[in-house]
Amino acid sequence: MKKFLLSMCVGLGLLLGASAAMAQATDAAPAVAPMMAPEAPAAVAPVVDAVAMAVAAAPAAEAAAAEAPAAEPTPHKGDVAWMLVATLLVVMMVIPGLALFYGGLVRSKNMLSVLMQVTVVFSLVIVLWTLYGYSLAFGGEGLIIANLDKAFLMGITMDSVSNTFTEGVVIPELIFVAFQATFAGITCAIIVGAFAERIKFSAVLIFTTIWFTFSYIPVAHMVWGSGGLLIGMGKMDFAGGTVVHLTAAVAALVGAYMIGKRVGYGKEAMAPHSLPLTLVGAALLWVGWFGFNAGSALEANSNATLAFLNTLIATAAAVLAWCLGEVLLKGKASMLGAASGAVAGLVAITPACGYVGPQGAIVIGLAGGFLCLWGVNGLKKMLGADDTLDVFGLHGVGGIVGGLLTGVFVSPLLGGGGDADFSIVSQVSVQALSMLVAAVWAGVVAFIAFKVADMLVGLRVTEDEEREGLDISSHGESAYNR
Repeated sequence: MKKFLLSMCVGLGLLLGASAAMAQATDAAPAVAPMMAPEAPAAVAPVVDAVAMAVAAAPAAEAAAAEAPAAEPTPHKGDVAWMLVATLLVVMMVIPGLALFYGGLVRSKNMLSVLMQVTVVFSLVIVLWTLYGYSLAFGGEGLIIANLDKAFLMGITMDSVSNTFTEGVVIPELIFVAFQATFAGITCAIIVGAFAERIKFSAVLIFTTIWFTFSYIPVAHMVWGSGGLLIGMGKMDFAGGTVVHLTAAVAALVGAYMIGKRVGYGKEAMAPHSLPLTLVGAALLWVGWFGFNAGSALEANSNATLAFLNTLIATAAAVLAWCLGEVLLKGKASMLGAASGAVAGLVAITPACGYVGPQGAIVIGLAGGFLCLWGVNGLKKMLGADDTLDVFGLHGVGGIVGGLLTGVFVSPLLGGGGDADFSIVSQVSVQALSMLVAAVWAGVVAFIAFKVADMLVGLRVTEDEEREGLDISSHGESAYNR
């Protein structure tokens, strides 16, 4: 009984202790809550205020961003690298490409004279381009020429840029200067092939200076420059079919007439002295021409790849066409014909390479091969000029064929990149008129330039010097020592 009463007392004591503890815990809770409640709003308030301020400031920030000038475009390293390579390829076209192509075609006694003329003419034009040529061609707007604001390349720095054909894409202006300089140089070097083996070296340099200044620069600006007359008419010339090849061919033909035929022409054998060198030169021209044509896109983009592929396809087609034509005419295809066919295809596709599709390039190449074969045979006899290395037959006929067919195969119906409302008749008319203007301009200036050179130093060497060979008589050295 005592144990039971003792157990009851302990149980009641524990129950009362637990109740008292629960009562204390309940009374203590309100004392804690008032301490925590004021702190929570104090921590959240700055965040809420910051969000409210950001929302309020958003319209002002947007307005400021709209008013701020857009960031200036900067050249892409890939475009810069491609343009450097393309420029080097064009230099290779001239030296040694064109020099060896021409050098192998002349007689051995005149080999060095041709190499010398090509090398020095190219060098002279590069310097003149830097002094005033670039400024007059691309230094500003104008109908015929630009201005001299950038003479001596004044104001052009490493930070200066030139626009490309894509809005917002630029390249360094210095590489554009260099790239276009090579175009001017090769144009003037092409001309010397028409009167090789008989012209005075000094006369070549005088003629080049005058013709470059008053023919190449204005035509380049009219076709490619801002506000130019022919580009305003809608002339399409992607890489120089008119600016380079047609104008050079016309000037060359004028020179062939004015200087006269070589001693013994038509009576003595004047066969090329080294066709292997000619083929090497033609191969270097073909490789370098990828820089000439694809580089004219001014970017490393899909347009450059189109020009690259078209240059490859058209040239191959022209080689086949020329060889087939020789088989039909003579019964045999020659290596000289294959090399000449390559050049014909390269010239013909030049104005069209960035505009037409591959199917159009094949047709242009075939047409260039067949018609240039006629140009160096049938047309040459009709003209009656001693165009020593067939400059007009290749570059003139090829430039005309390519220029006219550009107006045809740019049509989207024929795989070209023209607009949906493109008119073949209208574009071919523009192409023909523009080429006529450029050809007449180049021919008139060439006539004047040769006349001036004739009055100053005379155009051709003496008969004795010509028979001895220009290597010895003009330069005092020989290409081959026996």
